Amino acid sequence: MASPVLNLDQLRRYAVARSLFAPTTLPKALQRLGFVQADPLRAPARVQDLTLRHRVAGYQVGDLESRYDQLPIEEDFFVNYGFVRRDLHHLMHPRTARIVWSAARMKQAQEVFAFVREVGVVRPVQVDAHFDHGRVVNWFGGNSKASTQLLEGMHYRGLLRVVRREGGQRLYAVREHEPSGQGAEVSMDALVDVIVAKYAPLPAASLGQLVSLLSGGIPQWRQHRQAMLQRARLRLPTAEVDGTTWFWPEGENPASRRHGVEDQVRLLAPFDPVVWDRRRFEQLWGWAYRFEAYTPAAKRVRGHYAMPLLWRDQVIGWANVSAKSGVLTPDVGFVGAAPKDKAFAVALDDELHRMAVFLKLIEA
Repeated sequence: MASPVLNLDQLRRYAVARSLFAPTTLPKALQRLGFVQADPLRAPARVQDLTLRHRVAGYQVGDLESRYDQLPIEEDFFVNYGFVRRDLHHLMHPRTARIVWSAARMKQAQEVFAFVREVGVVRPVQVDAHFDHGRVVNWFGGNSKASTQLLEGMHYRGLLRVVRREGGQRLYAVREHEPSGQGAEVSMDALVDVIVAKYAPLPAASLGQLVSLLSGGIPQWRQHRQAMLQRARLRLPTAEVDGTTWFWPEGENPASRRHGVEDQVRLLAPFDPVVWDRRRFEQLWGWAYRFEAYTPAAKRVRGHYAMPLLWRDQVIGWANVSAKSGVLTPDVGFVGAAPKDKAFAVALDDELHRMAVFLKLIEA
């Protein structure tokens, strides 16, 4: 089949319209997204909440965490850490971690596993009090309780699951294995399809990057990532636009006129699917967006937690939003001149009102 003739305007509208679908229920949004990235920073809310607010009708901050134990999702590592559909979670396990535990560490894990099975649901502090494993150096150079690190390693290996969180702290239980019934190649391709469905349209380099990141979710198949990528390149629809090869899911048409543009402003999380791919962002919108939360304050260009500002199908600026003393305080900046038309001013006010409702600062 011949590749369609596309231009960047069509790809831009397609990228926005397919990701920012009409708000639906939380279960349906999670089913469609497949995976929602998580991050502990709250400025003004965690990224998972900021992502879902655009896609779930009536969503308010904390809804995912409060309803987590009622939803068919699991906390786990996919292409990064977050919330993944349970059917996809099963495809990634049993997972063989890249770091091989020593015999002593394995013995500790077996003892903790037996303890968790007996107790049912445990907090890290309970395990630490029962076993007194001491402290270890964590990945960023600080000190952590060894039991906390051990529980995280057992969770990654699929021995434990996160039952829920209380005050941001993970509570663990034994994970009961549920075989997916799929072969390895079928499972790998299904996981790649979830990536493409979430982040399309994807430049070829970004597709390769995401397949490499998927190795963190399926380290037991790390050696097959080039074969995964090659199969994806062969079976996915593709087109070349301005010298870049783009990919998208089977059955979709980036040139379709149904990818309309709404007179709406949206403040997007730094890891929202629309803006996550910085390479694609710069190709579609012509400027470089960087997440600066971990950049020294003196070197920040746009702010600690600058959220890209989408107007219609153009990302024209950013906003840092805070909620002080129950009042929403936005600091808005623009790449060029701010739009002068009244429609933009009205749409921006509407988005700030939606943000205040989402943060539970005001009633809907």
